[in-house]
Amino acid sequence: MILDSINKTNDIKNVGDGDLDELAQEIRDFLIEKISVNGGHLGSNLGAVELTMALHLAADLPRDRIVWDVGHQSYTHKILTGRKDEFDTLRKFGGISGFPKRRESNCDAFDTGHSSTSISAGLGLVKARDLAGDDYGVYAVIGDGALTGGMAYEAFNNAADLKTNYVIVLNDNNMSIAENVGGMSSYLQDIRTADAYRNFKMGLEDALNKIPGGVAVVDKLKKYKSSFKQLVVPGMFFEDMGITYLGPVDGHDIKAMVKVFGEARRYPKCVIVHVLTQKGKGYAPAERHPARFHGAEPFDIETGLPAVNRTKANYTDVFSTVMLKLGERNPKVCAITAAMPDGTGLKRFSRRFPERFFDVGIAEEHAVTFAAGLAAGGFIPVVAIYSSFLQRAYDQIIHDVCIQNLPVVFAIDRAGIVGADGETHQGIFDLSYLSSIPNMTVMAPKNKWEFSDMLKFAVAFGAPIAVRYPRGLAYDGLEEFRKPVIYGQSEIIYEESEIVLYAVGSMVKTAEEVRNVLKTEYGKHVSLVNARFVKPIDREMVSYLAKQHRLIVTMEENVASGGFGEKVRQCADEGKLPVDVLVCTLPDDYVEHGNVSILAHEVGIDCGSIVEKIMNHEKEA
Repeated sequence: MILDSINKTNDIKNVGDGDLDELAQEIRDFLIEKISVNGGHLGSNLGAVELTMALHLAADLPRDRIVWDVGHQSYTHKILTGRKDEFDTLRKFGGISGFPKRRESNCDAFDTGHSSTSISAGLGLVKARDLAGDDYGVYAVIGDGALTGGMAYEAFNNAADLKTNYVIVLNDNNMSIAENVGGMSSYLQDIRTADAYRNFKMGLEDALNKIPGGVAVVDKLKKYKSSFKQLVVPGMFFEDMGITYLGPVDGHDIKAMVKVFGEARRYPKCVIVHVLTQKGKGYAPAERHPARFHGAEPFDIETGLPAVNRTKANYTDVFSTVMLKLGERNPKVCAITAAMPDGTGLKRFSRRFPERFFDVGIAEEHAVTFAAGLAAGGFIPVVAIYSSFLQRAYDQIIHDVCIQNLPVVFAIDRAGIVGADGETHQGIFDLSYLSSIPNMTVMAPKNKWEFSDMLKFAVAFGAPIAVRYPRGLAYDGLEEFRKPVIYGQSEIIYEESEIVLYAVGSMVKTAEEVRNVLKTEYGKHVSLVNARFVKPIDREMVSYLAKQHRLIVTMEENVASGGFGEKVRQCADEGKLPVDVLVCTLPDDYVEHGNVSILAHEVGIDCGSIVEKIMNHEKEA
């Protein structure tokens, strides 16, 4: 196999031109095999195989720098930079990341995980290069889906003034996670489908060359910056900004891309190379269902079906069902997603109520302010965004929603530890950053029934409110405990004495396990309280628990600073309550990638770790 000869950076340059297509196929087969076992981002990586190979052939790595937007399409890059043999550890605890990581390789120029950042980061590297008097190449690879994010245009605006080389590669597959939406998608579609750039340009030039004086006309047209291209490419958006546009080029034609990358590198300014690729290329199930294979769980290669059939609903499924019912009952309810109708569970709502469903693209800031406008206009917008992506819209939550006290509902999926995607995707800050905002209410459900009740409560609330819920199967325990949701009130599940476990959302299930161990193995009397509200804190409950117990143990899936435990401890201190508060939370640090249960143990919020903390506290007390 040709792939066997790829063991370190630049080994691809020893592969003959006639073997490159075969190497591309071997890389695809390798990716399908590995991701079918470990899970990961399949469709985006299959689409970027030849593009990555061409960049490695054209660039001088690690001297040149490649910045991958989001980075979920960098698997081939990892293979070509000496990490092929580590792919069995991909996204596993202690293994290689599914995203670029500078600590992994000197060929990873910038750590990424969120969208629309690459042009800004690459521009910073360009300026650093020029200030240092160097001349290495900088390539920012950004997908067309990421161009729905406003940060990309802020960077374009800045890059247009460059008097030095900077190559932006637009990997255009007409997809982000779901199919792209909006004006930029339509613009790029015009370019994709316009044979103007290929056929009309050639036909016009041939026709002019055949008439008397036509050669002179062609030469004159080519001399003017905006003349010839304006004739053959719709809009010339990038050229009008001052950025040289090259393309579109076939993103699966390695030789063509190497040639155009070489041309782009010679310009003393910012250049955008428009590359057309197919998401999921080479694997039929991924070609047919690109959204499903964006972030794939382990699957059967032959059929493309998941290796493990899910028999229980996850929290996203519950959200999907409840949103459909809310939409049916209240014509004021609207739903907003930032390019993730499938991931957030809003696909069914979009089909049933298309006029009240809004996919704004990968633009979380816009999503929140747009929701504020809807709310100001008398509607009830539900903004469904993953926890780690919502933090991108922190200013808009404060400035546009909460200052005006507008009735926007934030449905925060993937809150807490999410696992294999690592630091950039763990939803471990939302309790802190949301509960710091005046006028914001923050809730977290213990199980799927309470989640449904909280969503209904939130829609009827009439002010800014957030419901945060974890990734994975919806907990179906404690069904018999379904006290109505009352603003600011916690729920006592089991009431005893000595120790009380005061748990938030997903940690109620863990608290049940901790309680059982403390009772059966240590003979402790243990109460269990479901916090329900992180903001406002149920001060009356804290005072009540302090009178009945000697130790309050708070449990949450959030960083310590600004979290629930910190607030309970502050409440106890301010009230001079006669009780110890033991805070069990995540450390104020980033959590790497890996299996959720392994990570929970590593950061000390699994059952065993919490029992150990409590018993150590008991010994010291």
